[in-house]
Amino acid sequence: MTTHEFLPDTARQAPGSPADDSAPSGRVDPAPPPHTTRVDLTGRTALVTGAAGGIGRACALRLSAAGADVRLADIDGPALAELAEQGVGEAVQLDLTDLDAAEAAARGADIVVNNAGVQTVSPVQDFPPERFSLILRLMVESPFRVVRGALPHMYERGWGRVVNISSVHGLRASAYKSAYVAAKHGLEGFSKVVALEGAPHGVTSNCVNPGYVRTALVERQIADQAEAHGIPEEQVVSEVLLARSPVKRLIEPYEVAEMVAYLCSDDASFVNGASLPIDGAWSSS
Repeated sequence: MTTHEFLPDTARQAPGSPADDSAPSGRVDPAPPPHTTRVDLTGRTALVTGAAGGIGRACALRLSAAGADVRLADIDGPALAELAEQGVGEAVQLDLTDLDAAEAAARGADIVVNNAGVQTVSPVQDFPPERFSLILRLMVESPFRVVRGALPHMYERGWGRVVNISSVHGLRASAYKSAYVAAKHGLEGFSKVVALEGAPHGVTSNCVNPGYVRTALVERQIADQAEAHGIPEEQVVSEVLLARSPVKRLIEPYEVAEMVAYLCSDDASFVNGASLPIDGAWSSS
């Protein structure tokens, strides 16, 4: 179930934010509220990386519901097969650190959602160099190669959408997350360059910046901290994870997916080069 397992705080190729994770295989997705944005993506092909769980899964479900043909890219084959069996999209099992394969998977896509990521928490002086390199490869180089693969088709059609799932850590730093913060800041800069180059061709590029999202890993962290400190899980959420957040609840994955769907719509054609926090004012505190 885990991609590039190295330290106990790592996650699969599907990020929440600031701590990454995906839903376990076999999960039944709860029905989200009625969509607030009507988006018709009929005839569009969308590639979602890290689609096996968490935010990626929610994005795949939302874009599929909007009519897109979705390519589900992740290393977790069984979870992808489950989604494919539900009619959500086409399973594309691959390790996104295989950069040639990542670029090839994006060819012909009208929409790219760069979502895959992992997390490691460690002081800089103890941070494993090979882990730092892997995180930047997965979360900066791979998005570059994915977009590189998709742009010729987007330019030919005169339409395209690149949505990068960044994080509040693409806007702010936290201690012990040097690779993750560096990668998200790099993704932010790359997204803006694509926005500038793509604009004359009808292509937009934006970042979505979630705070703490309700994912399997975050829920495990809450339970572990509650046990370690002898306090209720609700107190862990409000006083530890969300100490800086004025809104004392976790973000639901479908809330992030709804923003992604809007950015993929024709109505969002003038939203370009933006970084859009979904963090309950966490980054304002």
